[in-house]
Amino acid sequence: MRYIIIGAGAVGGTVGGRLAEAGQEVVLVARGAHAAALKEGGLRLRVPQGELTHRLPVVAGPAELGVLRADDVLVLAVKTQDSEAALGTWGPAPVEGGGTAAERLPLLCAQNGVESQRLALRRFRHVYGVCVWLPSTHVEPGVVSAAGTPLTGILHLGRHPHGTDDTARRIAADLEKAHFEAPVVEDVARWQYAKLLSNLANALEAVSGPVGDPRAEALFARVRAEGAAVLDAAGIAYASAEEQRAVRGDKVTLVPLDGVPRGGGSSWQSLSRGAGTIEADYLNGEIALLGRLHGVPTPLNELLQRLANEFARERRAPGSLPVEELVRLADAVSG
Repeated sequence: MRYIIIGAGAVGGTVGGRLAEAGQEVVLVARGAHAAALKEGGLRLRVPQGELTHRLPVVAGPAELGVLRADDVLVLAVKTQDSEAALGTWGPAPVEGGGTAAERLPLLCAQNGVESQRLALRRFRHVYGVCVWLPSTHVEPGVVSAAGTPLTGILHLGRHPHGTDDTARRIAADLEKAHFEAPVVEDVARWQYAKLLSNLANALEAVSGPVGDPRAEALFARVRAEGAAVLDAAGIAYASAEEQRAVRGDKVTLVPLDGVPRGGGSSWQSLSRGAGTIEADYLNGEIALLGRLHGVPTPLNELLQRLANEFARERRAPGSLPVEELVRLADAVSG
C-alpha cells in the first residue's frame, strides 16, 4: 500500500516518516513554507535515535499525482478546522480502474476530536477512526519531532462508526513495523472520546502555558469533569483513565531531544506558528455542543474555546495569559 499523508505536520509527518523508514511508500501533502522545506531538504524527523532525513514526494493536492492507485491509503492528519477543505479536494480524485477516492479508497482520520470522521462519512464510503496517542511537535518548516520511546506512539484504529476489517488489520501491521502499537478495535470511538477529555487541556495550555502549575492542574480537573459529565449525559462511552494507563504503560516515554526546545501540544503549536486558526471548536467546542444538546452547562469549556479562538485570531503568543487571570475568569463564569 502507498500512504498519502494529507497534512504532514506533527502527527502526519511523524507517521509518514516512520512508515517510510520501515520501507513503506509514502507521499506527503503540505503547503507553504513547510512544503518548500520538505521539497528542498526532505523531512527532518527528530526522534530519540537521532535526526532522520526522508526525501519523499511532496504534493499540494491530488492533481500532482495524476490518477490515484487502487492500493492508496489516505491519512487525514490536518487539524479538524481544515478537514472539510481537504475532504472536498481529495474525495473526487480519480482512481485507476474507475471511480473516485471517496468511493474506493480507505481514509484514516488521524486527528484529535471526533468531528472529522463524521464529516468524512458524508463523502467517503470507507472511513477509519484513529485514536492518536503520539507526542510530537512541528513548529519549524521541514522539521518534525517525536520524543516517545521505545514506541513512538499508540494508534488505536477501527472502522467508523464501528467494526474492523482486513484493511484495518493490514494498516495496523504496517504501523507496527514502524515504531507504533496499533490495536485494531471494534469501538475506536470509545478511545477517541477518552482522548477528547484529555485534549480539553490543549486550549488551557495554549493560552496559559504547560499544565504543571497546581492552579492550572486544578482548573483542568474542573474542565475535564465538566466534559465527563456531558459525555455521561449524552450516553457516550469512553475508556477509563485506568484502562488507558493499563494499555499505555511505559510504552511511550518522553525523552529530551537534542536541539528540540520544550514546547506544548497541538494547540500551543498552532499559536507558536501563528497559524491564525486553532482546533478548540472541535475539542472544548465539542463539549459545548453536546452540553447544549443534552442540557448540561459547560461554562469552563466555552471560556477556553473563546479564549483560544481569540488568541489564534489575534496571533497572540502562546502561554501569555497568566494562569491566575485564567483561574479568575473561570471562577467568574462558573459561579
